[in-house]
Amino acid sequence: MRKPKICRLVLATCFGSFVLVIFYFQSNSNPAAEQGNFWNGWQGKAGRSPLQTLYDGDQFELSAAQVTHQGRRDLLDRTCQAYTRKRRVLTPDDLKHLIVDDRHGLLYCYVPKVACTNWKRVLMVLTGDGKYRDPLKIPANEAHVPSNLRTLSEYSTSEINHRLRNYLKFAFVREPFERLVSAYRNKFTRKYNTAFHKRYGTKIVKRHRPDPSDEALEHGDDVSFEEFVYYLVDPHTQREEPFNEHWEHVHSLCHPCIIHYDVVGKYETLDEDARYILQLAGVSDRVQFPSSSKSTRTTDDMTAQFFHKISPFYQKKLYNLYKMDFLLFNYSLPTYLNFR
Repeated sequence: MRKPKICRLVLATCFGSFVLVIFYFQSNSNPAAEQGNFWNGWQGKAGRSPLQTLYDGDQFELSAAQVTHQGRRDLLDRTCQAYTRKRRVLTPDDLKHLIVDDRHGLLYCYVPKVACTNWKRVLMVLTGDGKYRDPLKIPANEAHVPSNLRTLSEYSTSEINHRLRNYLKFAFVREPFERLVSAYRNKFTRKYNTAFHKRYGTKIVKRHRPDPSDEALEHGDDVSFEEFVYYLVDPHTQREEPFNEHWEHVHSLCHPCIIHYDVVGKYETLDEDARYILQLAGVSDRVQFPSSSKSTRTTDDMTAQFFHKISPFYQKKLYNLYKMDFLLFNYSLPTYLNFR
């Protein structure tokens, strides 16, 4: 009579080992306190980890940067508490965007269209054992080769918990609609992005263009921004498959209401925030964050022009789709929108 119960217990145990459950709590009042219990061979100054420097260090105490980032953390915590009703556990898929630097104790959640290529270049310099010295000499396509950097999903459960508790976790965010227009411009208006045209453009044309030409159905290389918006707000889109990472919500890529980020950088203050993180890691004298090209970047004025042709009805639907990113990272409703 006991065998079925034992079998069920064994089966449950096996299943539990297959599904990753990470016991990580955001309410750790002193994340650096545990670090005396394990390896402390950090490459930063005085052997201190970036997390210890952030929460215990005197050199940044009461600085303008410290105050700014504390304010961002507090706002993020309050918004999560207000809008998150049920906490869930993390799975390996949730951790694929978190890049690990074991040498300097860093976890970086990369968000496409928010300077992630340059951050990957910097991390390749920091983790490359001297193979790379200048971030700008690393080709952009090489920065996105998965094998060049490790992600948190590649570690065991205990190793993941160790890093979540004790590494400096940071992410960079951007005004949601500016990021969206940047993704559209890059993936749908550049002729060389044929893979995106075939993968997404042909589908968008087929579903959201009346009487498309045979050429458009075959190549998908002339998708308008309006058609892109229709695709995003179409309920069928997300029922069919997850969003591509270039237009996926930041909160779905980085899970800021589950993972406690120590630094939330912003694209609008990219240079200052990047410098702050490199100072915390003790590497600002070894590597500089590359300056971004201002001539080709998507600006607020440019974003407003793209939204000029979007009706108030679809503006509101799109805002509701990305509303949590606006709230979590303190971005106001754009003034160019026509709904209220």
